[in-house]
Amino acid sequence: MPKSDSDYDLGRNFIEGKPTVLEICLKTLRHRLPFAFPYCFAFFAVFAIAAEGDSPAWQRVDESAELRELAEHENQSMHFKLLNSKVLDKNSLWAPFLDELASFSADRYQALKPLILEQDIASIQASVASGAMSYAELSTFYIYRIREIETDNTRFINAVISLNPDAIDQARRLDRQREQGREVAVDSMFGIPVLLKDNIGFEGLPTTAGSLALAENHAGNAFITDRLMANGAIILGKANLSEWAYFFCTGCPSGYSAMGGQTLNPYGRKLFGTGGSSSGSGAAMAANLATVAVGSETSGSILSPASANSSVGLKPTTGSLSRTGVVPISATLDTTGPITRSVADAVALFNAMAGYDADDAAMPLISDDSSLVFRDISPQGKRLGIIESFEDEPFYQSAIALLTGDGANAVSVSLASERNPRFSELLGGEMVRDLAYYLENFAAVGVAISNIEELQAFNAENPDLRAPYGQGLIDMMVELELELGAAELEALRVELQSSAQKQLQQIFADGGLDVLLSINNRNAGLAALANYPALTIPMGYEEGGRPVGLTLIAPPFQEQELVDIGAVFERLSQARVLPENYR
Repeated sequence: MPKSDSDYDLGRNFIEGKPTVLEICLKTLRHRLPFAFPYCFAFFAVFAIAAEGDSPAWQRVDESAELRELAEHENQSMHFKLLNSKVLDKNSLWAPFLDELASFSADRYQALKPLILEQDIASIQASVASGAMSYAELSTFYIYRIREIETDNTRFINAVISLNPDAIDQARRLDRQREQGREVAVDSMFGIPVLLKDNIGFEGLPTTAGSLALAENHAGNAFITDRLMANGAIILGKANLSEWAYFFCTGCPSGYSAMGGQTLNPYGRKLFGTGGSSSGSGAAMAANLATVAVGSETSGSILSPASANSSVGLKPTTGSLSRTGVVPISATLDTTGPITRSVADAVALFNAMAGYDADDAAMPLISDDSSLVFRDISPQGKRLGIIESFEDEPFYQSAIALLTGDGANAVSVSLASERNPRFSELLGGEMVRDLAYYLENFAAVGVAISNIEELQAFNAENPDLRAPYGQGLIDMMVELELELGAAELEALRVELQSSAQKQLQQIFADGGLDVLLSINNRNAGLAALANYPALTIPMGYEEGGRPVGLTLIAPPFQEQELVDIGAVFERLSQARVLPENYR
């Protein structure tokens, strides 16, 4: 059943401290109010922690001073209206693991840091194979670290929206398989903890897209989740995101969701944005809260947070990885993809998610055995498109020098990539259609909405809690539904995609290019419309510490070209540095 307003009021009253927590919990038991169970569970867990006296617990604090400070930020996108979610008690994240955390000492945490922090999958698998640690310790390490960071009011980043209660038990089962002779490849996802962006289905946790409207969306596994689990990956939990994949409000900060709060950038919590919409996935990689993470992109939603958080982000060709079971924006442009700290890990994660999905209309374009290879090859003779307008970008020019110094050829190109004013209409028209399809076919029974109009009405009932920045894009979509029919929407799609494809095809043909080089998520919209895959890699840090990424763009289904050249640049630059306060 949908949650009633009294359920939300109960949760809000708990947060505000009226009535007492004990009274709320007694009322919960008496009336079986589902929304309050997590709070009561967390309360008793915190009570137990306090009794032990040596374990951290999260406490809600007055954010007004920080918010006033942020209101003076020169960048209006940093003018936050809240930091922590009004509905999430963070103690509920680690409450299922109190026994394991109690027996996992601070000394063991420190001892494992060199084996885990900034280490790629191959290094972690080698440590497990040597007996230096187990998969169970690996998952426990991350949960312990998440608690350490999220209970510290000077370091919390709100990157994680929920944790899988079965994560450590699953790791133990995989440890037993390994002890019984299971062979594990050095680049295998077997035993590796993964965070999923919270628009990707996992039956052990709600799939919320950051919205209170989907708070009870206990949907089944997405296709890529099934693939990950079949390959032995451990779903550690869900990463926060920009609500509804950042197609929700106008002028709102990236990284905000009602369910998860405001995601913060570990390289500058109150200085730099996280990028969106896979904000939690990017921030979690920056702070080493999991080994790898999965994001999704419609237009820049992997490239933006990966580059903003000095991470590697692979936006595949739409049709390379399944979208079934993922809360959508656009069936034309949506794709899932890896966000990691290395190119090798992006390849391993991509391969573990790949597979033919007959239910995804884009998938017939590929074969069942689609995979990438991580290799260190020479870029000798590779032709790199260098965008003329970036001639004054020092990091970009340094990257070109590294690659050409290793044998690649630089080809100057002119690229005018202006956002088409009707792009939002295309996304809005497709989200109206595709979200309704998801809600009918994949959402859990009892979810409070079934279409865009009902989402608009749901948020309007309590805008301070559900839509503090407004819902300008939802309002736009409701109006657009009346104006843009199916035929008009298809004509718009053809017009925008054809224009983008023609522009990039011409540039690649004229220059005989293998890849086009860009910066961060610039040109992400053009690449998305043309369905060109892209890979972003840490390139360096501005004087104030803001990360900068080099982004490679290639023709459709040429991800291997991106990976090959990206691996060379990563080896030559070795640019990524762990954020100072998260070491």
